[in-house]
Amino acid sequence: MEQLIVTSENFQARNRAFLFGDAVKVSFFVRNVELIMAEECYFFLMASMRKMRMNIPLSYTLEFFQNLFKEKIIDEGISDGIIQLLVYRNADENALEKADVSFYFEVKNLDDVLAIQGESEMDLIKEVNVNTNFLSTIHTHCPENIYAEIYAKENDLDDVIFLNPNKRIARSIFGNLLFLEGNVIKIPKTTEGAYISPLMENFVTFIHKNNLAEIQESEMIAFESQKSEEILMISDDKGLFSVTKIRNKTFEKTRFTEIVEKWKASFA
Repeated sequence: MEQLIVTSENFQARNRAFLFGDAVKVSFFVRNVELIMAEECYFFLMASMRKMRMNIPLSYTLEFFQNLFKEKIIDEGISDGIIQLLVYRNADENALEKADVSFYFEVKNLDDVLAIQGESEMDLIKEVNVNTNFLSTIHTHCPENIYAEIYAKENDLDDVIFLNPNKRIARSIFGNLLFLEGNVIKIPKTTEGAYISPLMENFVTFIHKNNLAEIQESEMIAFESQKSEEILMISDDKGLFSVTKIRNKTFEKTRFTEIVEKWKASFA
């Protein structure tokens, strides 16, 4: 199937997403012909739009997006995948806070959005860092990500670890990092520059409720990544990946794989 792309009615190429990166992006998830975690993703969308001071249409209800995705995606035969929704401000004559908004979305097909998609080799990047303010927690235009993605490809890496201005671990290009050591999973705080992630929050809540590990939101210096036994990267855009190598240190993936399998089974 060709990549499925859907836009609002009366799509205009001249819009503020194109001109200024004035947009927010939120992922929704389709699994086994059903929209999962819809409420969590929807409330994250609303929170992201508020942080960017967008004019939220009254029509943008949870039911609106559920019906939209069912009609345009599920009913079109897509049973599993990540919906990458971009909501942007139109380039109209209204004041910015009153400008109308439109949307664009495309679908990344996956066999199972909750499965570990593959392995990832990483390294630290020191040329650029990411901020720690509240806009860093949502998915907006980020030139640091673009620079780092090119840097990774030039250095035969799959991803990189960003530090914040305090030289502590924030996140990767594509998502958040979870560091397992013993029975403790450390996750950088959003105040460190990590993304808010409905996918990760669901996973972490499952771990906590089932006493599978102790969860610690942490402030982590870069060296602490080398002490970990396993590292998992969770991306709302791409899914889950086992981090198997950072520089000369290799990591196992057994325990996170077992936990992910239990998490997947909870959705059956």
